[in-house]
Amino acid sequence: MAIKERRARERAEREQLIVRAARELAETEGWDAVTTRRLAERIEYSQPVLYSHFAGKDAIVAAVAVEGCAELAVRLRAAAADLDDPRAAFAAVARAYLAFAAANPALYDAIFTMANPLPFGTPDAPAALHEAFAAIADPATASATAAGLDPAGYTELAWSALHGMATLARGGRLRPELDASRMAAFTAVF
Repeated sequence: MAIKERRARERAEREQLIVRAARELAETEGWDAVTTRRLAERIEYSQPVLYSHFAGKDAIVAAVAVEGCAELAVRLRAAAADLDDPRAAFAAVARAYLAFAAANPALYDAIFTMANPLPFGTPDAPAALHEAFAAIADPATASATAAGLDPAGYTELAWSALHGMATLARGGRLRPELDASRMAAFTAVF
């Protein structure tokens, strides 16, 4: 039994090593630089070892996305933790979301812009994806309910607006000097 447990532990450690290496490479050189050959060199294992863990790059991106969603959920929950006012809580979540996107561009891309096999928005989605969405949805639901709107649609619209702001800001298409007024307008609407 001890040998099986050790092998399972070593496999999990190798998988985490692959995910960590992919994240680091993507953050420093972009996702185009993340190839199984580069990852194999970086972690000092053969490409077949990588393929024994992941079917290919899309599966690695999916694993990074799941890990990133877990981190995003923690940050969003922490941002709203001590706030009783739903508007203040949602504003804090929005700021934390945008800060996460700005600080982790490759991770953000893995979660929200790159193709991967994850079943987003379905009951089959990994728990981390549900947690990240719930961290946005929970403070948005109170505002939606107060306005007599469907909380699910309201949350997706608010999330879409946040995603648009994150993407446009990162592309240099939004003026940084308007960040505060943009956030004020966002929280006035949502």
